Amino acid sequence: MASLSPARKAAFDILLAVALTSDHSDTLLRSHNVDKLSDADRNLTTTLVLGTLRWQHHLDAQIKSFLAKPNAKLDEAIRITLRLGAFQLLHLDRIPAHAAIDEGVELAKRSGHVHASRMVNAVLRKLAASAESLRPKSDADFAEAAIAAHPAWLVERWTARYGAETTRMLCVHGQSQPALIARLVDPSTEAALNGSGLHLEPAPLLTAARRIPSSPPAFDFSDEMIRIQDEGSQLIGEIAASLPATSAKGAKSIGDTCAAPGGKTLILAERNPSAHITACEQSPQRLAALKKRLAHLGTRVECIHADATDLKFENEFDVVLADVPCSGTGTLGRNPEIRHRLALADLTRHATRQKAILTAAIRAAKSGGHIVYSTCSLEPEENEQVVEAVLVQTPNASIAHISPHLDAMRASDTLTQSGADQLRQAITPEGYLRLLPGALPTDGFFVALLIKLS
Repeated sequence: MASLSPARKAAFDILLAVALTSDHSDTLLRSHNVDKLSDADRNLTTTLVLGTLRWQHHLDAQIKSFLAKPNAKLDEAIRITLRLGAFQLLHLDRIPAHAAIDEGVELAKRSGHVHASRMVNAVLRKLAASAESLRPKSDADFAEAAIAAHPAWLVERWTARYGAETTRMLCVHGQSQPALIARLVDPSTEAALNGSGLHLEPAPLLTAARRIPSSPPAFDFSDEMIRIQDEGSQLIGEIAASLPATSAKGAKSIGDTCAAPGGKTLILAERNPSAHITACEQSPQRLAALKKRLAHLGTRVECIHADATDLKFENEFDVVLADVPCSGTGTLGRNPEIRHRLALADLTRHATRQKAILTAAIRAAKSGGHIVYSTCSLEPEENEQVVEAVLVQTPNASIAHISPHLDAMRASDTLTQSGADQLRQAITPEGYLRLLPGALPTDGFFVALLIKLS
């Protein structure tokens, strides 16, 4: 039996699991099977998985042109084998063509498709011979390929809403590996962390955020020192954490409606050491993981099993964070399989749940309290349309323009000066905050700040 590199075998297994199950690439890439690989194989596995998923639509079109029967239905294992080989041949100059081809043939054989392995060999050899002509020659070529790597219906929506230039930017960003950002929990440890080889650099928006190398040395990212978290995600936690209490005494009660996995809850606790935080989670498995992660905070954080659409709280919290489940179209660079799973009808389904969560969050807030509604979606059905629909039915709440609050965050040194300047440009006329990937160095997010009037 011919040899097969551990990285290609692991990448194939993950891609097959993503195609056949509801598993996510991010979770699978942090599994025990990947962790036990060498650093080099682990990095290559990540590159192969995320790159193949990002370029899947475009790769399929390129592969189809070399099939003897372009409309033939391929077994999923063979389809993935071809995509994996094509990605290496067309996007990874450092991998020899013979390695991509030979190991593609071996993958086909090991998956039980000996006969199809001859077809895999032929197609990959044709792709290798044509690779130079198929690769983008300019930024314009790359942008065209990036657009082709996204679902046509999504590109059409973005073009209608944001225009062709912004859509091109979003698609190009979706083909890129996001910067690796961490939250520096304890600034006194920064020198020691740099000494360990992390080489932390200031991040552009938040004073507590740091950029780290895309392939950092093996390191235990603990919640007590430093943890991986996109800067946009951190920003949402910071916005909610810095909102004032309704009482003059300043001690806050905070509700986190969809708390798992807990990154934003940790920010709420770090910024409000005297507050009592109620972290809600519907999934028993995620709740168990949340409790374990937040256990070091003791009784300051109470983790409860609760459906965010039907919270039993009323006039309970000074601040309520409703960071709701969504389509995730602002995170396609980080979670590329979303583009292959999402359908237009899903947006309406998400919006129904989001409206219920926001309504419950407003009910749970005290009079004069604030509600932060946020998504990692770029779609209006999940963002302003949700807020506007809920406010029509909830006359005792209104939108609070986010600009003064960002100014206060800059004054308290939560935002960098550059961050404050960039975020001011991301405020919509209605007073919402919209982070577009590529325009800002974050995933895509939407944030609405509301105040309960009575």
